[in-house]
Amino acid sequence: TIYKKGAHASYYHDKFTGRKTASGQIFDNKKMTAAHKKLPFGTKVRVTNEANGKSIVVTINDRGPFTKGREIDLSKKAFMEIARHSGYGAMKVTIEVITVK
Repeated sequence: TIYKKGAHASYYHDKFTGRKTASGQIFDNKKMTAAHKKLPFGTKVRVTNEANGKSIVVTINDRGPFTKGREIDLSKKAFMEIARHSGYGAMKVTIEVITVK
């Protein structure tokens, strides 16, 4: 189910690696995870970069982003897999809910 089109996505800074997420898991920028304000922890979502059509599946395990206008924070690994190149810090994405916990 499409949750949101034209959503703004960003990624976690490396300084968060090793810290606890809101779900209690330890954050790892090399895993396929994301933060969302409302979706339940454990929800799997497909995030598609609207500029190039590349998509990844991530698991929601944290709350955020707390930057105005941002919808989802991806782990760095997930973000880089769908980014056009590593110079980008944000992108427009479509978020689709695959499974809800």
